[in-house]
Amino acid sequence: MEETRFNMPLLGDDFPQMTVQTTHGKMTIPDDLKGKWFVLFSHPADFTPVCTTEFVAFQQRYEEFEKMNCQLIGMSVDQVYSHIKWIEWIKAKLNVEIKFPVIAANDTIANKLGMLHPGKGTNTVRAVFIVDPKGKVRLIMYYPQEIGRNMDEIVRVVKVLQISEKQGAIPAGWPNNELIKDRIIVSPATDMEMVKKRLEDKSLDCFDWWFCHKPYQK
Repeated sequence: MEETRFNMPLLGDDFPQMTVQTTHGKMTIPDDLKGKWFVLFSHPADFTPVCTTEFVAFQQRYEEFEKMNCQLIGMSVDQVYSHIKWIEWIKAKLNVEIKFPVIAANDTIANKLGMLHPGKGTNTVRAVFIVDPKGKVRLIMYYPQEIGRNMDEIVRVVKVLQISEKQGAIPAGWPNNELIKDRIIVSPATDMEMVKKRLEDKSLDCFDWWFCHKPYQK
């Protein structure tokens, strides 16, 4: 029996071009979002408890994403009419207005993004794609249907991806790393001359020549 293959984007790849119907009208992604970061996240189905908690949690952080020039976009294989009705229900019952667009995907789109995992049924898993202003995929996460995502972590990784482009590598758990708190890791020295300069550089703190760090510039 022939094995099903999924052509999903990998880190550093261009995000696949797609024209989609959303609750805010048609969008062409990533072209319509050039110059912006975006977080595209899929959910298994509308009118389900875990997905409802996720939508509320994303909306509560909507302004944080906006401050980072980052667009939130939801997605599932439900029809757009279902998305609209569910969003209306969330506003009426939970007093939360969902401000980000939600894509009505199909199986072709879901397979392009590797969101249909046969071992987990026919609904899309909880995928997260973080894409930069040039349309490059910078981070991918997959969660099973039964586990809701941690939105604070998604906010954090958008922030640190932006910081790392200008300042350097980011330690585990930033900004509360157990060793260096919110400091930034300097790229390791790659030759003997650089080793000497690193250890003499008074602007850096070093555990050793291969592990130096510097203050985070806010």
